[in-house]
Amino acid sequence: MESLELAKNTVVGILKAGSKVEEHIGEVLKTFDISLQQFNVLRILRGRKGKPANLQTVQKRMIHKMSNTTRLVDKLIIKKLVVRKTCKENRRKIEITITDLGLDVLSNLDTKIQKTEAIILKQLSLEEQKTLRNLINKITLNQ
Repeated sequence: MESLELAKNTVVGILKAGSKVEEHIGEVLKTFDISLQQFNVLRILRGRKGKPANLQTVQKRMIHKMSNTTRLVDKLIIKKLVVRKTCKENRRKIEITITDLGLDVLSNLDTKIQKTEAIILKQLSLEEQKTLRNLINKITLNQ
């Protein structure tokens, strides 16, 4: 029974920590009028270095898999941070690319997000951060 209680408390701790991280990063993103999920889409697209992505590719890489990717992309299009085009080779395929404005927003956010991440983890040494990362990988990569 003790192991069940420990598992429950560990999972609750992970959820609380995740919520706290989202809260801190969300505060930074609020000043740019984008959500954490929209930020995630922008970073995925920037990582493609100009190569377009389809909705399935973006969805697979999302942190929050339950996110409505189509709706997120629509909001980013309205904000002129991404563009959506029909693929020339396959007219049924939609391609999404980050715009220069989207890249500028991310560029302006980079330092602020890095500082926020450092603040979130300031209680942990670099060695503890590596250990935590390895433990998180054990959970997430085996699911």
